[in-house]
Amino acid sequence: MSSIAIITDTDSSLPADLASRYGIRQVPINVHFGTETLRTGVDIDDEGVFARVDREGKLPTTSAPSPGQFADAYRDAFEAGAESAICFCVSSKVSATYTAAVSARDLMPERDITVVDTLTLSMSQGFMAIAAAEAAREGATKEEVLARAADVAGRTHLYAALSTLKYLAMSGRVGHLAAGMANLLNIKPILTIQDGKLELLEKVRTRKKAWARTIELTEQALGGRQVERMAVFHVAVQPDARAFEEQMLAQVPYSGEVIRGGLSAGLSVHSGAGMVGVVVVAAR
Repeated sequence: MSSIAIITDTDSSLPADLASRYGIRQVPINVHFGTETLRTGVDIDDEGVFARVDREGKLPTTSAPSPGQFADAYRDAFEAGAESAICFCVSSKVSATYTAAVSARDLMPERDITVVDTLTLSMSQGFMAIAAAEAAREGATKEEVLARAADVAGRTHLYAALSTLKYLAMSGRVGHLAAGMANLLNIKPILTIQDGKLELLEKVRTRKKAWARTIELTEQALGGRQVERMAVFHVAVQPDARAFEEQMLAQVPYSGEVIRGGLSAGLSVHSGAGMVGVVVVAAR
């Protein structure tokens, strides 16, 4: 086992089997339906969220893990033999998760714990954690592990296409009239990460054009470089994600492992069902 434990939260969109493969501990984001609290990746996933949303007609809310949840993850890592821990948190601009992780660190001043505000989310955050875990396994120092993760972050790009504005209207992020008009016109917003948030980049007519534009934006971001890593994610539309992946690979050559999974309930509550997207790490 590495002497450096890698921890993240479930807004990293890391599939559980992948996190297990790399020895990454994940602290779950909380999803609240009324007074009921469910843990992302433990009690509920994207499919479960939107089956319930469609049944009840109301979106849940989300909250950051408590400092106690992070303290438990830190404690578990040290009891397993780690000498230090690095925690990669979803952007502080979209969640209080980073603050909770720092509070938990401060409860354990005798331990060597570093908390990183990734200023990103989903597999952009996940790839940072994976890079850190790989470096730690190779025997890298804490400073080298952090540098490896930062290097990957600087070469990572995320683009996603929404299927509907229905759920954003339910959340109040867009008006119901505007959402209705957008759906009537078959408008599919394209999102990317800007300034630590998932933001609207463009609005495209039809799913076919939105997928094509998402792939085109990915090619432009790569700037002729090869793909070092790739993840395709979705919100409760696995067949669509597979079709999108086929189109992506037909235009963006990549022969490595494609990480496939859901966006994660802590994030999908805010984007809605039907999203598909891609995260790529450009080669140096």
